[in-house]
Amino acid sequence: MKKVVTLGEIMLRLSAPNYQKIVQAQSFDAVYGGGEANVAVSLAKFGLNSSFVTKVPQSALGTSAEQQLNRFGVSTEHVLHGGDRLGIYFFEKGFSIRPSKVYYDRKNSAFALSKVEEYDFDAIFADANWFHISGITPALSDELFQLSKKALETAKAKGLTTSCDLNYRSALWSFEEARVKMTELIPYVDVCIGIEPLALLGDDGQDIKDRLPKNPSPEDYVPVMEQLRDRFGIRYVALTKREHVSVNCNRLQAYLYDGSQMYQSTEVEVDIVDRVGTGDAFSAGIIYSLISDYKPQDAVEFATGCFALKHTIEGDANLIPISDVEKYMSGSFSINR
Repeated sequence: MKKVVTLGEIMLRLSAPNYQKIVQAQSFDAVYGGGEANVAVSLAKFGLNSSFVTKVPQSALGTSAEQQLNRFGVSTEHVLHGGDRLGIYFFEKGFSIRPSKVYYDRKNSAFALSKVEEYDFDAIFADANWFHISGITPALSDELFQLSKKALETAKAKGLTTSCDLNYRSALWSFEEARVKMTELIPYVDVCIGIEPLALLGDDGQDIKDRLPKNPSPEDYVPVMEQLRDRFGIRYVALTKREHVSVNCNRLQAYLYDGSQMYQSTEVEVDIVDRVGTGDAFSAGIIYSLISDYKPQDAVEFATGCFALKHTIEGDANLIPISDVEKYMSGSFSINR
């Protein structure tokens, strides 16, 4: 069985119920989530050996977060314990023309204060085939940027396939800083999910991505993806596209570039139960399909199916098994009896 390792922060998510704004809420719905943890859960649901690495406090919340991962089949054997608190984020679900909002309360969490030297990557990557991270972890502090870099360097040196969902969060760092730091990490990445924020300067000193038209076509993205592959040695570049019909209805599509051809998925229109974690579901779909040697067109279709179906699942993680993704891809919407 193929083994995938992910590294990041798991947090307690507190959501105002029934589309309420936080100022209205008298109670909150609680689940656990976080970018790389969500990927780990999806991959475990797909039947892979999925291992999540983080640090949680030795408290009821830390134990509960770890048990939630175990519940869905994720290994936590390399989770560290210590520190004073688990990161939290508050979620206010939007409706119609009112967008959703996220409020972070993650400062000084156990993971945010963890140190590079605490992580034994020789043990963490033993028997692993793939390592995944996102742009959220290096944004949390300089120490966690260095942790992300060491993890990628070590995984690459050990022959693992590496992937990164660039996943820019303006609440965590500026776009300018993110471009500098993520460009430093990207030479250690084999599968890049997204194209921003990376520095890709042309001869005139301007970033060539900034020249893309307002509504780029797949063909517009090809020279950008070619440059990313050529400059940084990336094997695959994947990208999602989202068109907002309303807050509760989106049209989705995805692209995958392998150096010779741009593969484009079928467009999907989906009504939204919960948009959080949909990009993580797409990342998990890309990882699973590529580690399972899917052909590129099949890979982008499978990942887009994961991406779309997560919009119908409440909570952070995509809990859809492979059989349900395949059933959806076959066009079947009948009840399973």
